[in-house]
Amino acid sequence: MTTSALDLNSTSAPTNPSLDILQTVFGYQAFRAGQQDAIDQVTNGKDSVVIMPTGGGKSLCYQVPALMNDGLTLVISPLISLMKDQVDQLNADGVAAACINSTIDRDKLIATYNAMHRGELKLVYVSPERVLMRDFLERLESVHLSLIAIDEAHCISQWGHDFRPEYAALGELKTLFPAVPMMALTATADDATRKDIISRLKLHAPHLYLGSFDRPNIRYTLMEKHKPMAQLLNYLKGQRGQSGIIYCSSRKKVEQITAKLKDNYIAAGAYHAGFPVEERAKVQEQFQRDDLQIVVATVAFGMGINKPNVRFVIHNDIPRNIESYYQETGRAGRDGLPAEAVMLYDPSDIGWLRRMLDEKEDGPQKQIENHKLNAMGDFAEAQTCRRQVLLNYFGEYREKPCGNCDICLDPPRKFDATEQAQKALSCVYRVNQGFGINYVAEVLRGMNNHRVRELGHDKLTTYGIGKEYSHEHWVSILRQLVHRGFLGQNITRNSTLQLTEEARPLLRGELALELAVPRLSVTPRSSKADKMANRRYDKKLFAKLRQLRKAIADEEDLPPYVVFNDATLMEMAEMLPMSEGEMLAVNGVGERKLERFGGPFLDMIEEHLLAGRQ
Repeated sequence: MTTSALDLNSTSAPTNPSLDILQTVFGYQAFRAGQQDAIDQVTNGKDSVVIMPTGGGKSLCYQVPALMNDGLTLVISPLISLMKDQVDQLNADGVAAACINSTIDRDKLIATYNAMHRGELKLVYVSPERVLMRDFLERLESVHLSLIAIDEAHCISQWGHDFRPEYAALGELKTLFPAVPMMALTATADDATRKDIISRLKLHAPHLYLGSFDRPNIRYTLMEKHKPMAQLLNYLKGQRGQSGIIYCSSRKKVEQITAKLKDNYIAAGAYHAGFPVEERAKVQEQFQRDDLQIVVATVAFGMGINKPNVRFVIHNDIPRNIESYYQETGRAGRDGLPAEAVMLYDPSDIGWLRRMLDEKEDGPQKQIENHKLNAMGDFAEAQTCRRQVLLNYFGEYREKPCGNCDICLDPPRKFDATEQAQKALSCVYRVNQGFGINYVAEVLRGMNNHRVRELGHDKLTTYGIGKEYSHEHWVSILRQLVHRGFLGQNITRNSTLQLTEEARPLLRGELALELAVPRLSVTPRSSKADKMANRRYDKKLFAKLRQLRKAIADEEDLPPYVVFNDATLMEMAEMLPMSEGEMLAVNGVGERKLERFGGPFLDMIEEHLLAGRQ
């Protein structure tokens, strides 16, 4: 059993215990935005909801207080791969952690239970199905619980993109353990989802931390899909040696693309739910260990994967919703280094997804999925900065474009859209903010159909005031107004358009507005991967350190990033530490990792510098 990270010798109490643990155990010099605040709420016994982007450091929000407080922190996690990954990392940092899932044999399970009851474990990871079993709940009653953390908490909400019925029952834990603070964490939750999480988990006056959804290191690019296999191969020529994921909509496509990549001597593996568990586990492990460059997968792959050096994520087909797209692209660049998210888009793919959705039984869930699919289509056909569209969807409005997406790098032509925007907003108001984009476009164009006449909207002053433009033109204008924050779409009311406060000055003529000339067809565009050439680090040394890391990881039977991630190795190649004290100043090098792995890396740096002087 690993020793607890609480066993830190200190002659005087640190002024900030949480920062002391962050530095000595995890090797990071400072907290990221929101982490300290979230930790403080837990240590004060408060419930909390933590919304942070993928790679934003959510796990530290419960791992640090777990080491500060007496008792056990229970982490409820949806996937075995995520549990194993987190426990491997914690054990490497010297933290006593374990997981309980279907892969654990009986002897290991009993040993873990015994360690829980003896107070030898600081964190235990468990699935939502397991945690609500009667025998497990009975065991918890005899354990001193200090915190219950629920990861991927969006799964609890019917408004979330990955609703799981087994998550919906987790509110029972708050009834059973009312005095134990509960922390719900996710990277993707809009306002409706956040409120649903709080309600279903029965959280008491929770602290809400809503971090930025922005991942500025990721470049978002959309290419029109015309010859997808040739486009993929052409893109991958510039990504040799880099880790990446390619997402496909079907198992057949996964297998076809994997075979083609192998034919082109690219180390690729296929992953989908049709493969045996053992085969999927093998592919995932090979990818984690950098033995495979690329995994081609359905959405069955990736949730909870903490591989920090994924440099690109490609969507061969458009996802069903923005939340999935955000999470899947967020698996790139978790180390904070430049990464790319590329989507191959064919407008007919949206039509195919919509036909599949139409076959589902009518009801609230179908309405939610339809809203989310429409938002995904809006993103793909956006004429404004893609990052602005993403952030706006999650309620985070940005005035300035990002400069790191295909729209910014290859901008569409702009025009003075003040008058057209006023017409569109006025029409939304005149139909009592009760209809969606397509209907408002019909009223603007003066369409003489039964529904418009029946509702009396052919008598409105805004009826037909935009008849000189096509339906697609007005749809584009309305979408851009949504993306820019002048209109909102109410998911709980069939995606009806509603004016925001930002619309008032525009309607009053106090604001001039430029929009993109509607692109009624998607044009091909691409971007080259940022090779991090501007970083001032010794690239030859960085390559040597990566080779050393791989050798140590193979010997220790660990994924390479558990030893040190790419960002840490790059910082070593920048700072060139020559002593243990200097090595501890490198982000990602804690005391336990220094003791376990530091020596060979210090030797390699010294050897490299000596060779350079000769």
